[in-house]
Amino acid sequence: MAGGCFWGVEEYFSRIDGVIETSVGYANGDWESPTYEDVCTGASGYAETARIVYDEEKISLAGLLSKYWNIVDPTSLNKQGNDRGSQYRTGIYYVDDADYRLIMESLRAEALKHEKPIVTEVEPLAKYHLAEEYHQKYLKKNPNGYCHIDLSNL
Repeated sequence: MAGGCFWGVEEYFSRIDGVIETSVGYANGDWESPTYEDVCTGASGYAETARIVYDEEKISLAGLLSKYWNIVDPTSLNKQGNDRGSQYRTGIYYVDDADYRLIMESLRAEALKHEKPIVTEVEPLAKYHLAEEYHQKYLKKNPNGYCHIDLSNL
């Protein structure tokens, strides 16, 4: 899931009961083996993304999507909090085609809460590159680091 700076998105979801594992990376861009610096240029086409592995016995995809909508402004194009650029766009990237219908139902329900149109992209995960190690669990390693998400919102 993409929702601005991936540090906060990863930390937020890592605190949810039922989430087994998180990591951060770059999704659905054009370049082979992008670096953080490449992604920051905006030219690579990648979104900063948190990969979430969860236990379906403890939390459903619908539950995760509900949490996601709580931390993003889905009407803001290429901007979340103080972060600006196409790499900070909102997006939900799926690997199981069966999830598409549920994601779209959730998006349509969220759209009813907003006057402006939703700009969150919903796409199959075409490319994913794990981000550099220093980005992994960044806010656990740097608890006073920048975060655009209110982590007390859990």
